[in-house]
Amino acid sequence: MNQYWLKGLLGGLLWISSLMAWAQQDSLLYQAERLLSWKAYGRAIDAYSQILEEQRDQLTPAQKITALSKLAYAYQQVGDNPKAERFYREALSGEGAADPQLILRYAQTLAANGKFQEAQHQYERYLGLKDKQPDRRVPAPPGNSSGVTRLGSGNVPNRYRLEYLGLNTANEEFSPAFYRDGLVYVAGKKGGSAIETSGGGGGTDYLDLIYVPDRSSLKVTGIVNPDGSLSKPATNRNSSGQTKEGRSLGADAYTRATPNDSRTVPGFEIGINIAEGLGYDARPTSAAQRFSRSINTRYHEGPVTFSRDGSRIIFTRNNYNDGKAGKSSEGVNKLKLYTAEQVNGSWINVEELPFNSNEYSVGHPSLGRDRTGEPDQLLYFSSDMPGGFGGTDIYVSRYVNGRWSQPVNLGKDINTKGNELFPFADDAGNLYFSTDGMKGLGKLDIFYAVLSNGQTVQRIEHLDAPINSAEDDFGIITDPGRRAGYFSSNRRAGNDDIYRFVREASQYACRDLTLRLYDVETDQPLDSVTVQVKGRLEGRDQQLLTTDRNGLIRMCLEGDNDFLFQASRDGYVNSTIGFTTRSLSDDQPTRLEMGMFKPTVVMDTVAEEDVDASSLTRSRIRGVVVSEITRRPIEGVTVRLRNECDRTQREYVTGADGRYFFDLIEGCDYTLIASKPAFGTNTNRIKRLPKKAKPKLLSADLRMLSVGDVVTIDNIYYDLDRFSIRTDASRELERLVATMRKYPSLVIEIRSHTDSRGDAAYNKALSTQRAKAVVDYLASKGISRRRLTATGMGETMLVNNCTDGVICTEEEHQRNRRTEFRVLAIK
Repeated sequence: MNQYWLKGLLGGLLWISSLMAWAQQDSLLYQAERLLSWKAYGRAIDAYSQILEEQRDQLTPAQKITALSKLAYAYQQVGDNPKAERFYREALSGEGAADPQLILRYAQTLAANGKFQEAQHQYERYLGLKDKQPDRRVPAPPGNSSGVTRLGSGNVPNRYRLEYLGLNTANEEFSPAFYRDGLVYVAGKKGGSAIETSGGGGGTDYLDLIYVPDRSSLKVTGIVNPDGSLSKPATNRNSSGQTKEGRSLGADAYTRATPNDSRTVPGFEIGINIAEGLGYDARPTSAAQRFSRSINTRYHEGPVTFSRDGSRIIFTRNNYNDGKAGKSSEGVNKLKLYTAEQVNGSWINVEELPFNSNEYSVGHPSLGRDRTGEPDQLLYFSSDMPGGFGGTDIYVSRYVNGRWSQPVNLGKDINTKGNELFPFADDAGNLYFSTDGMKGLGKLDIFYAVLSNGQTVQRIEHLDAPINSAEDDFGIITDPGRRAGYFSSNRRAGNDDIYRFVREASQYACRDLTLRLYDVETDQPLDSVTVQVKGRLEGRDQQLLTTDRNGLIRMCLEGDNDFLFQASRDGYVNSTIGFTTRSLSDDQPTRLEMGMFKPTVVMDTVAEEDVDASSLTRSRIRGVVVSEITRRPIEGVTVRLRNECDRTQREYVTGADGRYFFDLIEGCDYTLIASKPAFGTNTNRIKRLPKKAKPKLLSADLRMLSVGDVVTIDNIYYDLDRFSIRTDASRELERLVATMRKYPSLVIEIRSHTDSRGDAAYNKALSTQRAKAVVDYLASKGISRRRLTATGMGETMLVNNCTDGVICTEEEHQRNRRTEFRVLAIK
């Protein structure tokens, strides 16, 4: 019995010992997992390395694969891709290691290390496994801790996401240029030469300039894989978070533009009003529109460049101006550079640049900074003018004393016996260009030149894949850090298309940030605040986050980026702050506080009346209470005067003439309040009159709104086929904001109207969206949405007889295109 007891005791001790070993392993794995979830990648690497070094033999196969894969992920996050590749490879060599997400990360690491064929093999393996598991949910990546939203990306250094854009067609689209919030690019059917040197003009086979007003809304139709094939994006969202089903009016092929999208008829003889979005010809989708007709002609136009403020354009065109085409001595129509300026929103004064010639071509302009940092002082362009190194060279001209100087060839470091084309100067003063005269991956490749003094070459770099390919790659535009941008390539089916690239790496994967929202007056946390987070880099989606009960949002921000946070909550004025993760020297968490305040009630200040008050023995205030709409006196209004010194109050009830008056005591502030059932209460402040001053007569005529009143808001216009609030409209809406603050109990209906031109159903939908835009604007100023209702009236309430089929002037149609508010209730 004792023997059995001893064996049982020893067995129990061994069982307890094994349990303790397993518990220790689980504890270390748990600690490593927590470190990874906290983004403490360095400490996580130490923890997983310790587990694999000291306890490898004690780990189960599943635990070993987990430790290896998460160690690889941690190395991936800190940018050590060779080690990440090593541990991913080891993890996948284990029995049962067939997790599609693990294979996908391994493929991404191989691609980052330049092993594209092997990466493609792993991508195909990933897709094959994924197809076999259609119901399996994709797990969150390691390190995605609970309650933390990861914004932006940041996986592998020097890796770019390449996006194929929906603006591309079966024809050519290339050489984009930044303009305001959009892109201007070249489209059409291109000839055989990269810089056109021949052609007779006319017809549909010529290139025109196309404009996309909002590049943040560009649709992404595919993600470019390492082998050049396309895969579908995870979601079809633009940067505003809109899906295809939630697109705005006019963003499709079947809602046509109407005169309701413009406040005036454009005058094509003086150019197109770009600033107000007028006069574009509709393309197959209204997101892309033809640029100004004063610049687009029946010959080639493009590429272009714009001054920093958007007031000047320099563009490429065949030798064609004032309706006449010029030819060289050999009968060839060459390319020239032209400039135009924007005056009152219209492109006018189209002129040739002084170094143009009928005998050679100049084109592909790009404006850059001089050595002092002054923008638009240097002009880079391509030309086959005599004296160059080869086919086409890149030149630079300086803007001196109001004129462009004689061009200077950039020299043999950049120019070759081949063709140098499509220069682009970034905001740091360095130059991108394409050439077929240097060793690259294919035909035209994109190179980057670091310049000093705008001309002297310090070094030249070749851009790696995926930006360059075995085909023609050219026409790049980007920011100084090359974090995102656009370029052209004919890598798909031989057609020139525009791609967007987004860098998905930074020194630190992401920056932990806790954002706290609080009431400025009470310092109490604000829950249910909606915060819109937007990164400044191209191709980033906007994120909508909501504060918890403690007023907190936790997120992890992409490194090397700028962010804007806009907070909104019903009854509070919108608040906006910025935050940057650039030049961070550590990966420690950050806390940011955002205060919000409620709108203050507006009270008018009473002015002194300019009359003889010598007969008065004491100061007095008087006035008439009238209707806001009819300006007629209102009877039965109770007017109260409150003395702010002792809080005493006097009352006066108006008669049929609407008049009232009160005597005042000098040295005290007063508040004047007029009220009547079914009318909005009107409040005014009376500043104290100096003691021992002569009696004064003050005047305060009070206007009151009543239920059912309809007030037209003047000068509310919209850009072409859009419903966003423009700057000039916002000035008028501020008056409505003041009215809503002056009458805190006012409940109104915003009504938007169109004229009768265009489809009635389309006009109804467009006016509804415009009314909602006004409501959104008022809410952003702290007006509670409970006090606002949006209604689109379309063409149902015309103020004149300009119905369908009736010829009316533009001014008569304009009377029908209006926005107004109707008083629904006064609580």
